[in-house]
Amino acid sequence: MNSHSSSLGRIIFTIIMAMCLRIAPWPGFLSNINPDWVLLVLIYWALAVPERVGIFHAWTVGLLTDVLTGRMFGQYALAYSLIIYFCLMLHKRLRQFPLPQQGLFIFSCLLFSQVLLFWLKNIQHPDQLHLSFWLPVFTGTLCWPLIYTVLRRVRLSRRTK
Repeated sequence: MNSHSSSLGRIIFTIIMAMCLRIAPWPGFLSNINPDWVLLVLIYWALAVPERVGIFHAWTVGLLTDVLTGRMFGQYALAYSLIIYFCLMLHKRLRQFPLPQQGLFIFSCLLFSQVLLFWLKNIQHPDQLHLSFWLPVFTGTLCWPLIYTVLRRVRLSRRTK
């Protein structure tokens, strides 16, 4: 197996694992703070290997996430593709930032995603905004250093062998 297909396999595997975390039944309060693992993984791969993960991939993964979560079709697809577009536009600059500064960008991305998802949800069913709706933004930002470290090891593990 060549390097390109093995790295593509790693990307697909990590996205599938993120989808499993996304739909896993979390107990009680943890279900309210469950970050958007799929978006965090997509952001990492778009920043790390922008030539392999692009807007089409984000759109496709977003459609799969829509199906898995039972949301309005295209909702996550739109959010993911817009955020990955911004990541691809800024990837050279963002890769130079230390993790705390990247965390601010991640916070912005997750916040934008939640605002867009809330807006799209309210088009279909008007609802009030609850504080718990914003908690995944904070937990996702706090999880970013862990996700970055784990996925970086996954990406670089083949090089050291």
